[in-house]
Amino acid sequence: MTLSCEIPLDPGREIDFEAIPNVPGVFLIWPREGAPYIGRTSLLRRRLSRLLRPREKQSRLLNLAGVAERVEYQATGSPFESLVLLYRVARRFRPEDYSKFLKLRIPPFLKVNLVNPYPRCYITRRLGRDRALYFGPFSSRAAVEHFQGTFLDLFLMRRCREEIVPDPAHPGCIYGEMHMCLRPCQAASTEEQYRGEVGRVVEFLSSRGESLLKQLESERERASEGLEFEQAARVHKRLEKTQEALKLVGTGNEELARDLDHFYGAVIQRSVDPQAVELWFLHQGYLQARQRLTFAVEEGRPISLDQKLRETIAGMRFKRRSSTERAEHLALVTRWHGSSWKEGELLLFDGLDQAPYRKLVRAISRVAAGASLGSNS
Repeated sequence: MTLSCEIPLDPGREIDFEAIPNVPGVFLIWPREGAPYIGRTSLLRRRLSRLLRPREKQSRLLNLAGVAERVEYQATGSPFESLVLLYRVARRFRPEDYSKFLKLRIPPFLKVNLVNPYPRCYITRRLGRDRALYFGPFSSRAAVEHFQGTFLDLFLMRRCREEIVPDPAHPGCIYGEMHMCLRPCQAASTEEQYRGEVGRVVEFLSSRGESLLKQLESERERASEGLEFEQAARVHKRLEKTQEALKLVGTGNEELARDLDHFYGAVIQRSVDPQAVELWFLHQGYLQARQRLTFAVEEGRPISLDQKLRETIAGMRFKRRSSTERAEHLALVTRWHGSSWKEGELLLFDGLDQAPYRKLVRAISRVAAGASLGSNS
């Protein structure tokens, strides 16, 4: 059995639809032969009744009463839980077309390909296990293009697509003429010098801009102390451009964007159990198995949420799967995060050793109390 509840369908007996909870959930209707019919609904009893109750008159609406052999279903506590459960079920039983069935759209990312001797930063929707930095996800192509163009103005990395063969006779491009590139194509810089600039770009993306902010603030302070006010003004202007670039990934739908190797977090959702919440931890962008955190009193005394949370994380075995699954997991989170039906909370952090336990406990408490932004009471 794949889901938590199962009902065998006997042709000689009527289904007791009243025994099915009328709550959100995911279901499988198994025919006598072939793959199951997979569905998600906000009201399990009503949906299954429409699909499985025999009809006296012909109708254009789908009815599976004559072919169904058994039904599996599982109640869910939130739209996010339904989405993730539907994904896992569809991936198992519709391996050839689950992406199309789910209308799963992989979000765009920025990639710095570190294998190339002269790396560049470009947009992709494919993740790999190659030596590269991936930064994202972004909500749209327009959003990632805007950030890419803005942040690359702060560095001297090439933007051309050609394979670089340094040659002083190379005609170059507009970015080289505007002193916005180190011009490796014209042998104006060594491979080592160019790699140094790439390292600054990687550090900028990995730290979400903190590396460059600290550098510029330090330069401005030194210039001011040395009474070099014109230099201080130039550095301040560059600092403002850096801050403007970071605003594009600091709020709203783009707050998810970060170095995927530092993509850690927790999605916190209501549970079907009123004495619990459900947590999905993110480990380098991979969604981990659901964890249920209960508030029930044990042995006559309550246990602190902080202690339960630490014990939960300590007992988890984090898994890294394929690059395809990583992209799909991030697509699920991006869809939920930017949706009108978003419920619950999301907390992101740079590593498990930096998990903000106090913030997590507060977020769990808000979700449990039904006070989370966007939750329905």
